[in-house]
Amino acid sequence: MDLAPDTIDHAVLGVARWGRNDWGAALLMRDVSDDLPVVGDEPIDEELHAAFLDGIAALATPLWDFQGDMGLLPHHLRWAWFGPEQLAGEERLGYPEAVPRIATEGWQRFAARAPGDVVDAVEALRRDPLPLSEALRSTPQTFVHGDWKIGNLGYAADKRVVLLDWAYPGEGPVCHELAWYLALNRARIPIGHTKESTIDDFRAALERHGIATAGWWDRQLMLCVAGALVQFGWEKAFGDDDELNWWIDAARPGLAAL
Repeated sequence: MDLAPDTIDHAVLGVARWGRNDWGAALLMRDVSDDLPVVGDEPIDEELHAAFLDGIAALATPLWDFQGDMGLLPHHLRWAWFGPEQLAGEERLGYPEAVPRIATEGWQRFAARAPGDVVDAVEALRRDPLPLSEALRSTPQTFVHGDWKIGNLGYAADKRVVLLDWAYPGEGPVCHELAWYLALNRARIPIGHTKESTIDDFRAALERHGIATAGWWDRQLMLCVAGALVQFGWEKAFGDDDELNWWIDAARPGLAAL
């Protein structure tokens, strides 16, 4: 968190080791509830949307070429959260949390609704995300927060982006943050904006922060969109045909490149 630019407000005042074997931690945070968007599925306004996209670029820029040598999330595991091994482990525990149980059902729906070639490609990467990880490592990497969903975001009066829940940080491609944002914030993208316009706006934000995107952008975006389907195909399988088919069509080039 100390590496984050001043334009990012993580709200953490202090951290202490806690629990058995120091495996846990206690966090002391400021109350930033007044800076958070209203909970729900209503679209956010354009100012918030632009600020959040700019925040991703602002966090990535000073840490461009970051190397994952701090004991943070291993690169390939970023695409393994909803893989068979992880979900099987949750099943053995009796699904103490609801999301893994829902995801298990969602992957069954995905297998029934998606074209067979896409199902096969996604299943292969769910079982072994290393080919995706290695392909993405041929493009620039940075430090990523890992969870740019609206529930973790806010906008302070001083125009800083509030960024909470630093559970998945580490080395990764910046387009991972964009694809995650698109996948989890579908309902909250402002009226008049689309996934395509959001992609364009984010690329412009990177350029504005001094990151030249020529030469790597298309390949990284293509692979990260495919990666988002590996992560969230289960969630899209609960949605309408338009949303599921958008992700299937958008992921095909990246899946074919692996």
